[in-house]
Amino acid sequence: MFITDYNQHLLDNVKKIHFIGCGGSGMYPLIQILAAKGYEISGSDVLDGSIIRSEREMGVKVSLGHSADNVIGVDMVVYSAAIAKDNVELNAAASYGIPTIERSVLLGYVSRLYRESICVSGTHGKTTTTSMITTALELAGRDPSAVIGGKLPLIHGYGKAGKGDNIVIEACEFAETFLKLTPYLSVVLNIDNDHLDYYGSMGELKFAFKRFALMTQFMIFANADDKNTMDVMYTLDRRVRTFGIENDGDYQAINVQEYKPGFFEFDLKEWSKVTGHIRLGVPGRHNIYNALAMCAVCRFAGLTVEQCAEAAASFKGAGRRFEVYGECNGAVVVDDYAHHPTELRATLNTAKELGYKRLIAVHQPFTYSRTKMLFNDFVDVLKIPDIAVITPIMGSREPNDPTITSAKLAAQIPGSVLVNSLEEAADWVKQNAREGDLVITLGCGDIYKASKMMVAGNQ
Repeated sequence: MFITDYNQHLLDNVKKIHFIGCGGSGMYPLIQILAAKGYEISGSDVLDGSIIRSEREMGVKVSLGHSADNVIGVDMVVYSAAIAKDNVELNAAASYGIPTIERSVLLGYVSRLYRESICVSGTHGKTTTTSMITTALELAGRDPSAVIGGKLPLIHGYGKAGKGDNIVIEACEFAETFLKLTPYLSVVLNIDNDHLDYYGSMGELKFAFKRFALMTQFMIFANADDKNTMDVMYTLDRRVRTFGIENDGDYQAINVQEYKPGFFEFDLKEWSKVTGHIRLGVPGRHNIYNALAMCAVCRFAGLTVEQCAEAAASFKGAGRRFEVYGECNGAVVVDDYAHHPTELRATLNTAKELGYKRLIAVHQPFTYSRTKMLFNDFVDVLKIPDIAVITPIMGSREPNDPTITSAKLAAQIPGSVLVNSLEEAADWVKQNAREGDLVITLGCGDIYKASKMMVAGNQ
């Protein structure tokens, strides 16, 4: 029995929950939270890893490999979108009459276990902003729960089970998964032309964000400088507070300055009054918006400006968000999750401002449809670095499309280097990078593995 429709009594008689693919970063916070709520948790996965080791330390019974026996006696089975529909454990659950639920649907139920859920949406900046809000609430002693798309060093993971009233959730628009949530407070950072292979048009994407906003129980916080976001906000009969730099939002960054190359500070104006000063611990002008969203939400939640400023200064980034891996031949090696042209532009411009002699970008295009649809935009942004190294396209969930290749992309970018694998990319950097360079790997696939190869033996 696959559960897709909302049923408020879904968890009423559930005591034992089994997670297929329990080693995934999206599963781990849910397991933490539900275990803390008193549910008996088991799980299975094909590979061991740090998440599975942490789960076992929590008392979760984890089986390596999938087997029908793993679901015997459980009350509910949870699976991720990555699990094949013919998975042996899913089939066994169906034959035993055990309810099965996809991870994003369960996340919606978990969001309703808390008095105040804070759901952060937007095409870009979700992980950073979710991490910043979690950092602020954590440092303020609120002990929030959290479900984050990246690893936050402060809480040693992708989320946590807190005892406070708040849960902070990264609300992803991919395949409308954020529509499973019930936000008490919601954030809309921006709406850009991504996932159009699913939505079909910008109009449909904006409509999805409108439905997300309409599900908000109390207050929406929206980016006043993002036209697509405000197009949606103007159609709502809901309470909205705005933040921005250029436009006069309810929360505005004024007197914006760089206190060192690539790192920004600003005065926070709330309505017509300057209330404090914010200095960011992460580089990039785009992070001003993420910090403004954090300030708007956390001020509304009762934190002081000083507590928001402490969070902004102490937050040094989430995993795979301008994450420093080490050095190669004296060059600094950084990895970043950016995979859409807008994200690439923000990240590469930030990298340029840091004052290194050369910027070498190693980019792994992700999905054929995105590369094809935004081809000219990718060409433009990959001209920003001094050298662009292009790896093969990672198709992920898509079948191979021979009409779009990395070679076509590289052919339009002067001085670019085309490689056939992550190993080749790492070898090229090892042979060509030198002291004074900044090397940045870019993409949401497994390009981070190339960074690890580059710094191996250089520590």
